[in-house]
Amino acid sequence: MNIIVTSIFVQDQDKALDFYTNTLGFVKKHDVPSGAYRWITVVSPEAQDGTELLLEPNEHPAAKEYQKKLFADGIPVTMFGVPDIQEEYQRLINQGVRFTMKPTKTGDIIIAVFDDTCGNLIQIIEQQ
Repeated sequence: MNIIVTSIFVQDQDKALDFYTNTLGFVKKHDVPSGAYRWITVVSPEAQDGTELLLEPNEHPAAKEYQKKLFADGIPVTMFGVPDIQEEYQRLINQGVRFTMKPTKTGDIIIAVFDDTCGNLIQIIEQQ
């Protein structure tokens, strides 16, 4: 069994697609009409056949509430691995990304948390 798709709720699919591709550097894999919305997935440029991240509309009331409460409590919805967190932090700061936690060493890892502009906090991690 493999994880092929995981999802995050987003407030605006177009804004999310722009942020996740142009700011974070992911690659669009699918963008297919699906009723009133679209099935939009992005992948890592280094693993384009790997796990896809679905940018899922938060239109269901439970999804909106879930997203809102996690954000308010400062809880990231997912985690992305990076080889050099200081370099990635500086790259994203230079693009105007707002961090809620600067790179912080915790045991054998370094983590940081940023706002994806689509209703989520995202954690990045460098494992040492």
